[in-house]
Amino acid sequence: MTRRHLLASLAVLRAGQRLKIKRLTTRKHTIGNRDYLFLEIETDGGITGIGEGSVSGRVDIVEQAIQFYSPYLTGKDPAGIEEHWNRNYFQLSRYRNGPVLMTALSAVDIALWDILGKSLGQPVWRLLGASEAKPMRVYFSHWSHDLRDRSPANITALARETRDAGWTCIKWVLPKGGTEQERLRRLTAEVEAARKGGGPDMEIGLEMWETFSVRSALEFARAVAPFKPMFIEEPFWREMPQALGELAAKSPVPLAGGEGLISRFEFKQLLDARGAQIIQPDVIHCGGISEIRKIAALGDVYGAEISPHMYYGPVAHTASLHSMAAIRNFLIQEWDAGTVPMFGPLTNGTFPQVAKGEVTLSETPGLGLEMNWDAWQKNHPYKAASLRPPGGR
Repeated sequence: MTRRHLLASLAVLRAGQRLKIKRLTTRKHTIGNRDYLFLEIETDGGITGIGEGSVSGRVDIVEQAIQFYSPYLTGKDPAGIEEHWNRNYFQLSRYRNGPVLMTALSAVDIALWDILGKSLGQPVWRLLGASEAKPMRVYFSHWSHDLRDRSPANITALARETRDAGWTCIKWVLPKGGTEQERLRRLTAEVEAARKGGGPDMEIGLEMWETFSVRSALEFARAVAPFKPMFIEEPFWREMPQALGELAAKSPVPLAGGEGLISRFEFKQLLDARGAQIIQPDVIHCGGISEIRKIAALGDVYGAEISPHMYYGPVAHTASLHSMAAIRNFLIQEWDAGTVPMFGPLTNGTFPQVAKGEVTLSETPGLGLEMNWDAWQKNHPYKAASLRPPGGR
């Protein structure tokens, strides 16, 4: 929190001032092939909240959706976050859902929580019911993405190196290619090699990327079961909750999923079908901090654990951890470890760091992030890199 924001918070607290929203400002940036969309909600009291609405190939559309909410927020008190959420979702249009509108709503919700924490001089995790900032477990996502030679020996060496660096859980996207049986043999060998290098205590998650059939997913689960993965993730289309339930009932490995589901109502369909023992909502797609906590509570009723999906920027990573700080059935959070080292200088060193596979949030009010917009613009201007050109693959 900057000195200016601190003084503004103290002034608000002393005066008992009710803030009003002045404007919504969006910022777009690109790192590699990823586009990021951030939101600033400014108030008349000098406090600004930050949110994030990044989504691959859709940031321009989400940006317009955020501006759709602007006239319904400008001039209003940013407090009363639940009322804002209910109005934005239920009242503004009967055609209220979909990933674009929900991502925009999520960005707004996160920024409002950041404002509330800053105005009260408290970190968001404390406002959400946690008594202290405890270490929270995260896993190394897209773990072997940069490995060109995927021989078992190289997989084993990388797993050993990752374990020695302090990580306790890894996950990678299972490569495609070859016939079904060739792929099955190759991927089973990768899992065996990772188990060999990581040892018996290294947890393994397998992102199946919706590239299997119901039949082949079960065959794969049975093949890798001896190596005790923590979960297999989204083996086939997420639009098939009943089929996921059938697979989960037969699979010797727990199923995880839900990164593309965007409200408690969609998660209820998955949970009713018993299609996942581990649910994976994304805080910047499912409705923000307010909604992901409802999804976690719903999962708790069904005996499901929650492991939030995370692929995006520093605001998303941090907001997701804040939302999980007091959640009873929190298991572990995805951490895009190959990209997050860039976030330190882009947040003036305020982005939380991993130590021994865990992250501890700060005591700084709000989300605890300070964005260096000059560095973002200088080093990562927007290039629309995640857009796929018409006719392209």
